[in-house]
Parts: sequence; C-alpha cells; structure tokens
Amino acid sequence: MTEVTAALRSEFAPTGTLRVGLNMSNFLLTRTDAATGKPLGVAHDLGQELARRLGLPVEFVPHPNPGALAGAAGSNVWDVGFLGAEPQRANEIDFTAAYVEIESTYLVPPGSPLKHANDVDRKGVRIIVPEKAAYELYLTRTIKNAELIRDKGGDLCFKRFVDEKFDALAGLKPRLITDQARFPGSTIVEGNFTAVLQAAGVPKGRPNAAKYLAEFIEDAKATGLVAKATADNKVVGLTISALA
Repeated sequence: MTEVTAALRSEFAPTGTLRVGLNMSNFLLTRTDAATGKPLGVAHDLGQELARRLGLPVEFVPHPNPGALAGAAGSNVWDVGFLGAEPQRANEIDFTAAYVEIESTYLVPPGSPLKHANDVDRKGVRIIVPEKAAYELYLTRTIKNAELIRDKGGDLCFKRFVDEKFDALAGLKPRLITDQARFPGSTIVEGNFTAVLQAAGVPKGRPNAAKYLAEFIEDAKATGLVAKATADNKVVGLTISALA
C-alpha cells in the first residue's frame, strides 16, 4: 500500500483528526449503542481501522441518511464517508470500489399480481420508496412507467405502503424481510432491481487520500477485515464485493 506520510495524514485530516461520516439509516452497516449513544457497526469498524493505519485520532460524524451525508461533502464536516456509491454523488465525492453489496427489491401486498421485480415498472403502479436512499436514486433514473412516491425513512414508507395501499414498497431486501413479517400475506417479489454498492469516499480535491482509501478497501476485502466486521456485528444479508 501507499506509504503513510505526514502529507498524506494532512490531506486526509486537515483538522488533525480523521472525521468519519456515517449513514445511520443503513441498519446493516451502522447502529447506535444503546448504553452510550455512540455509533457502532461495520462502517464504524472500518473507519476505526483506517484511522489506526493512518496513525490519526478518529471522530465519528453520524448523519441521519445518505442524502445528508452526501450533501455535506463540500461542507468540511467529514473526511471519509461510508455510503452507497451513486453517480449523482460522484460529482462531490471520490468513491472507492464497493466493499459490500445489498440487494434491493420490492415488497408487494397480499394478492398482488406483481411477481417479479421486472413486473413493477408499468403504468398504474404506485411505488413508495425512502427518499435519498441509493436505491431511490437508481429508481429515479430508471423507472419509466410506474409512479414513484418518496417519503422520509423506511418506517414511514412502510406505514404508508400499508395504510394507503401502495402497489409496491422499494427497499433493501434485509429490511423488506422484516417488513414482510409485519404485514401478513405480503410477499417479496422474485429478483431485484439493483444491488446497492456500499463504498467509502473522500470529498473531491484529495487525490492522494482517495488513492490510499481505495487501496485500504481492497486490502480490507482481501484480508478478511470486511468479513470479520460483518461477523462481529452479526450482520446478515450482505454480499462482500469482489476485488476491483
């Protein structure tokens, strides 16, 4: 890997502390410790190891959702962020390759004629989806015929899906499995519409930091660090991405 120098540390962490931005709405990769109120999870563990290798103190900067985290890229509030790598976000963030992938699909109500993810994009179908999630950005680019309705967060979207009789709820498959258990008779369609690529990134304008971060993520996958973090945090439903 690239040698860690004083110049690299300074580029990564101009304040002297590596500020790691976390998307707290991704329950597979982040969580809040009930006792301390501090963030934990797979992304936290990777950020902590990155700081250790750089020889920097670390501060975790939680954000309520990926849109807020991505939107703060130019505001000098975080130095490394862990979130879905979407093209719209790449204007402000230099992303690594993905370290894990999460299947995204649909939950449909009892008796739905929609059986496969490919069936959903048709006229007259109403899809509800959490706004500013990586998979919402994907659907915004790709849905041609169905009506896409956005709202804040998975819990509210699930409630509206049930109460307002939407045709489909879009989400991460592990979350939809939980939602399915709360809505008797509902089903998860076959297939998926995308896999969300979870990556790390630095704000634009830090090329050496971006290079080192990309190397770190590849090493984390190759040496089993990502696998260990998922096992330590008892996470299921993730696929560790192939080496770039």
